[in-house]
Amino acid sequence: MNKDIFSILNHYFGYTSFRGIQQEIIESILGGHDTLGLMPTGGGKSITFQVPALSLDGLCLVVSPLIALMKDQVQHLRKLGIKAAAVYTGMTREEVLVTLENCIFGNYKFLYVSPERLSSDLFQAKLRRMKISFITVDEAHCISQWGYDFRPAYLEIAHIRELLPNCPILALTATATLAVVDDIQRQLRFAAPCVKRMSFERSNLTYSVRRIEQTREAELLTILTDYEGCAIVYTRNRRSTYEIAQWLCSQGVAATNYHAGLPHKERSVRQQAWQNDEVRVMVATNAFGMGIDKPDVRVVVHVDLPDSPEAYFQEAGRAGRDGKPAVAILLYDNYSAGTLKRRIEDTYPPIEYVKDVYDDICYYMQMAVGDGYGVTRSLNLVEFCANFKHFPVRAYNAITILQRAGFLEWHDSEDSHSRLMMACTRDELYSCNLSPDCEQLLWHLLRSYTGLFSEFVYINEERLADDLHIGLRNVNECLIELSRKHVVHFIPRSDIPAITFTQRRVERDELIISKAVYDDRKEQMKLRIGTMLDYLTTHQCHSLFLLNYFGEKGKSPCGRCENCCEHGDELSKQELDSIRHQLLDFLRMNGPTPIRSLHLRGIEDRDVVSVLHQMILDELVEYQNQLPVVALRQ
Repeated sequence: MNKDIFSILNHYFGYTSFRGIQQEIIESILGGHDTLGLMPTGGGKSITFQVPALSLDGLCLVVSPLIALMKDQVQHLRKLGIKAAAVYTGMTREEVLVTLENCIFGNYKFLYVSPERLSSDLFQAKLRRMKISFITVDEAHCISQWGYDFRPAYLEIAHIRELLPNCPILALTATATLAVVDDIQRQLRFAAPCVKRMSFERSNLTYSVRRIEQTREAELLTILTDYEGCAIVYTRNRRSTYEIAQWLCSQGVAATNYHAGLPHKERSVRQQAWQNDEVRVMVATNAFGMGIDKPDVRVVVHVDLPDSPEAYFQEAGRAGRDGKPAVAILLYDNYSAGTLKRRIEDTYPPIEYVKDVYDDICYYMQMAVGDGYGVTRSLNLVEFCANFKHFPVRAYNAITILQRAGFLEWHDSEDSHSRLMMACTRDELYSCNLSPDCEQLLWHLLRSYTGLFSEFVYINEERLADDLHIGLRNVNECLIELSRKHVVHFIPRSDIPAITFTQRRVERDELIISKAVYDDRKEQMKLRIGTMLDYLTTHQCHSLFLLNYFGEKGKSPCGRCENCCEHGDELSKQELDSIRHQLLDFLRMNGPTPIRSLHLRGIEDRDVVSVLHQMILDELVEYQNQLPVVALRQ
């Protein structure tokens, strides 16, 4: 019997009503229908599977490629008193076994899993014994070879459906063209087409493009002076995050930087400072933002051009999630187009170069032909590139191509955390002969972390050291001693990435990179980069340009971007006054009206919207309840 979804929403998440299409998606999946939910960034995707999962008996299987986000959601659910677990690449066999056994017998409600784990015999054997309510596929565009972030491991989801033939599937994504929407449903073997689409239109968000006339730093400072409030500045280069943040600080703007190469503790500290408004500006690579729930970001600036409209739309969409006015500004100069085009060759280096990198990795790891299947070994990319004279960016992209082709898997170090589980019973603890520091640490662990006797739990050594005032080195020595005495199972974090061979090492001429993995993907990247270059020079409303790319037709111009405003300036004062009076008469007669329903006979919609925007600035009319509905200002 399904529990009431409104009671669940209120009890666990504190909301009294659903937003947008959340309820439509939930009712569809509760009805047993395969469902694709298209929701822009900030649309509340997690609610659409967490609420029905709590309503149904059994376990919701959640497939996600983002390890950090999986961990965050698991921890969040546990804080709410909901049993959740995660299985992903990089866990030991023992950790995976314990987690899966808990999901079979422990009345868990959520199991998050990375797509790479779906094909393992152990996972599939345990899955057959679980009571699965439905499958959720997050970032579902990754299953489509036409998607901007295709991942071959996602194709395993269709095979999992064969093991769970009666389980409906919920696919979720924030960015998908019409071709990708169709491909997702085909790849996931939907029983019948079912798409729940939330408009990608953001009526409160103004998209803008600016040519850099001075320096990008000077342009950035002008923007941050013109627009108040919290800001994100995106750049592609890790060094640039530091340099721009330092320069902003020197100009009196509180800023910090963020990228995947920072130690985990440092990233957490900086993210928290920004979340708490202790610093105004976060200067970051695209490693920042996924899963960040800060609704009051007023400005997002890109000082480097993104590779695709999908990536830009997602990153820009982190502005104004509270429904209040916000801006997303893309900066470019005379060199931007050339720089963007060069990324194609960096991302897809020649096939012979990819084979060189494969051979060099095998030499580096001393892997003989015919050996290596399932073997995982550390790969220090900086050291590897220095030894074999590779440029790190091209080498990394060659490894990515080899991963997509199914020859190996790359495990980054950025999501590495220490894990710990008790190796003895509660009764046995009292007979352990431990040093005072170890005993103090052990009892603090038991007070601070739940579930230690039944599963591996992430621990933070730095926080433990701060809490106990015994120093980080002492904490690590105590953990090693507790492990040696079989009091705990301790798996320390690793700061070095690793590679797993998913096939035995093959000879160079047997290393086949398929057309779908290389040629088709490279062509798709060329098209996306071409679209981004068109975005820079279009005379069309920037919001309309993006909406049209995602297949939304018939929308009105935003009336706020520079293209719309330039067009609005062409109207005479007499025409402007006439439109203004007609709008006021319309609103007096009809009351609060959605912007998209405001049509005046004989007047272009973009002119109506442009004048309406000025009327909002002049406080003659106003948004109602932060929605794209306007009414006369009281």
